[in-house]
Amino acid sequence: MNSKSLIWIGIAVGSTIGAYIPALWGAGVLSFSSIIFSTLGGFAGIWAGYKLGQMI
Repeated sequence: MNSKSLIWIGIAVGSTIGAYIPALWGAGVLSFSSIIFSTLGGFAGIWAGYKLGQMI
């Protein structure tokens, strides 16, 4: 799998997990905090996909 595919998978997984984190304290899935955490999760996914692509 190439690095570009791993980055896209990281974005999808990271932003999905980040969007659901605010639900742990009762915030809605479409709340402002959910959007912020989704963005942060996407950036973390980009970083993780890039690093994983460098290892392979």
